[in-house]
Amino acid sequence: MSSAVMNTYNRLPVSFSHGKGVHLYDSRGRGYFDAICGVGVNSLGHNHPAVTAAIAEQAGKLLHSSNLYRIELQEQLAARLTALTGMDNVFFGNSGAEANEAAIKLARCHGHQRGLRQPAILVMENAFHGRTLATLSATGNRRIQAGFEPLVTGFVRTPFNDIEAVRSVAEHHADVAAVLVEPVQGEAGIQVPYPGYLRDLRSICDERGWLLMLDEVQSGMCRSGHFYACQGEQVRPDVLTTAKALGNGVPIGACLASGPAARIFEPGSHGSTYGGNPLACAAALAVLETMQEQQLAQRAAVLGRTMLGQIRERLLPLPEVTDVRGRGLLIGIELSSDCTELAEQALEQGYLINVAASKTIRLLPPLVMDDQQCQQLIDAVCNLVIEFAGASTPRAASA
Repeated sequence: MSSAVMNTYNRLPVSFSHGKGVHLYDSRGRGYFDAICGVGVNSLGHNHPAVTAAIAEQAGKLLHSSNLYRIELQEQLAARLTALTGMDNVFFGNSGAEANEAAIKLARCHGHQRGLRQPAILVMENAFHGRTLATLSATGNRRIQAGFEPLVTGFVRTPFNDIEAVRSVAEHHADVAAVLVEPVQGEAGIQVPYPGYLRDLRSICDERGWLLMLDEVQSGMCRSGHFYACQGEQVRPDVLTTAKALGNGVPIGACLASGPAARIFEPGSHGSTYGGNPLACAAALAVLETMQEQQLAQRAAVLGRTMLGQIRERLLPLPEVTDVRGRGLLIGIELSSDCTELAEQALEQGYLINVAASKTIRLLPPLVMDDQQCQQLIDAVCNLVIEFAGASTPRAASA
């Protein structure tokens, strides 16, 4: 391992040279089933022909100009995204963190327009919104915040999935301007709120004049079983952020706004050098077209039901497995003890998985896997957990 690379990751002992479909291949040619998709990025798998062709064609034309000039592909991508979501306009950056930074700035401007001297944003415990100073401050994880103090002020924190806590904040904090929330908390171990949670947040925001800002960086782009998870509750936010799978590996992030939030930014109030450049937008347009043509939101919903059903049936009887939860192809298997070692054990068996919050196996498999590959993954993960648990005779499953 190169000592010239900053030591910011506990990297597993493998390096990949190429990929195709659901598989990655190391330098020796061994194949691995990629069930984490670069943490939700490669939802179309690797070396997808439509995306590869779009990148190659655009690379032969123009990689970058500048946002000082019109970028036609950016305008096309913005039109496609607003049509898919019902939002009004889009700011493009290079990552989910940049998209969330834009959302935070929109919220603060909105608060100042309402006459709030120090506008605050309501965020959730155990949330993850990025690693810039503002998004890190919005994140609800003290472990990754430690050492970077002083954090950015202006955030009020409540438990996730607790609407009464939000109502309490509304009664006691007159300086709140917005709510920033993930429809499904990914880094926290695939935490899924009760049905109607987003609708209830929408109602409170409407009553109080707050912006409802949804971080769909991980839950978006068909993964939840809808193009965006909020569409499952027919909720339109004021601000929606998206990234990860939008470029299928080409860095791009987007902050979408609707209603008054869409009219806050003016020339000079925000920007990004690389944001929405021709190469990234060409890749994203190919991703969106493929997802729509292949109806991958519906496919994720079907595969997710299959995976959750079988995994629950096979693993919930184990005393060591405390929960199996998910939405679409966002799936979490929570164990009663630390199971971080399972990522390396899975690697040895030819599978790439991730452990979130130390006790939850996080699965974000490619949306393009076929039925046979889906079953292969189910069998492999279940066998891995059973072996880890050391269970010989599972207890009877509860009704």
